[in-house]
Amino acid sequence: MSDAKVDILLLGSGGREHALLAKLAESPRAGKLYVAPGNGGMNSAAEPVELDIDSPVAVADWAREHGVGLVVIGPEAPLVAGVADAVRSAGIPCFGPNGDAAQMEGSKKFAKQVMSRAGVPTAAYRTFTDEASCAEYVERTGAPIVIKADGLAAGKGVIVAKTTEEALEGVHECFSGVFGDAGATVVVEETLEGPECSLLALTDGKTVVPLATAQDHKRALDGDKGPNTGGMGVYSPVPEHLVSADELAAMVDIEQRVVAELASEGITYSGCLYGGFMLTKEGPKVLEFNARFGDPETQVVLPRMKADLMDVFLACDNGTLSEDMVSWDNDWAVSVVLTSAGYPGSYEKGKVITGIDRAEELPGVTVYHAGTALRDGELVTNGGRVLDVTAVAPTFEEARAQAYRACELIDFDGKTYRSDIGMRAIKE
Repeated sequence: MSDAKVDILLLGSGGREHALLAKLAESPRAGKLYVAPGNGGMNSAAEPVELDIDSPVAVADWAREHGVGLVVIGPEAPLVAGVADAVRSAGIPCFGPNGDAAQMEGSKKFAKQVMSRAGVPTAAYRTFTDEASCAEYVERTGAPIVIKADGLAAGKGVIVAKTTEEALEGVHECFSGVFGDAGATVVVEETLEGPECSLLALTDGKTVVPLATAQDHKRALDGDKGPNTGGMGVYSPVPEHLVSADELAAMVDIEQRVVAELASEGITYSGCLYGGFMLTKEGPKVLEFNARFGDPETQVVLPRMKADLMDVFLACDNGTLSEDMVSWDNDWAVSVVLTSAGYPGSYEKGKVITGIDRAEELPGVTVYHAGTALRDGELVTNGGRVLDVTAVAPTFEEARAQAYRACELIDFDGKTYRSDIGMRAIKE
């Protein structure tokens, strides 16, 4: 490896991107760090850039003009828009799949078809492009049933319906335009039973390197009640009584088969492939694939990773990824998401945040900013998920206790959070 400094442009503004930025900054070869648009925490660690991150031309031109040696794409929308294609065409290394590969997240129908051809276990499904026939099918099938908007809906376009009435409301919501074009096609799936588990893997299109397991908590309220969210908290690793070695091996095999299937169809998948799995009695089945790091999974996986993330990302881009580039420490990580009151529904912004410095004085605690902004020198809330309060410690119990201690030290008007993150790991 050369030891020349590499300037990095990171696209995105959430907790996932703040965690990526912190890990990239540790690389001895990290040069100047730019973020577009960044957030209140990222913008003190890197130079914020005003840029349309969903515009392939704008991103590629800016990166070329500023001598950037690596573009890292955090969120899904720029990936699906083809930003990675434009950056690579400009001769600049990029972390994140090209637009054709990003359809694994951009279209649930596309992903289902790839899984079918790869012989990957997933829920039985049907797709519809008009509300009447979709509603008729749902009424005939009955609940429980899952309704999904086909396209990108910012983690919101999935309705796990316990009653037929709920399912029909979900169908109407998708076709009503609430999710824009994402709801023009609707995927209706059978409901799978079992605990959920995420597995992130890095790949250069040939080699697949699984990252540490993590378990997200999607529901808004304690006891897994309330509406689905982008994620309320997460821990890593998932203990073996929840995910057995056989289940983990099956999940890794599934991701390898998907990457190989895409390659056989002429699509090189380079970047992070994120599998959402249901651990059913028949074994792991895929709920969905995402084309980027998970949020908030990244905020517990990266702190445990022993690797030069910049070298790893460059290897994903140039086809030289190997398993020995990544290893893990034995610590546990727990992250609790602090949200604005009302999330995932409507919420207010602009609430002053205090106490982060005190929280980060606790051993092992890092606070990743998600929905924050700087306003007149003050840090304020600027989203539904505001902060990811992450603690790393030698035991699960210590990490969990420390994360909640840190949560109590941070304050803003309307601060809400779940009090039971990680309890599954203990309960079992």
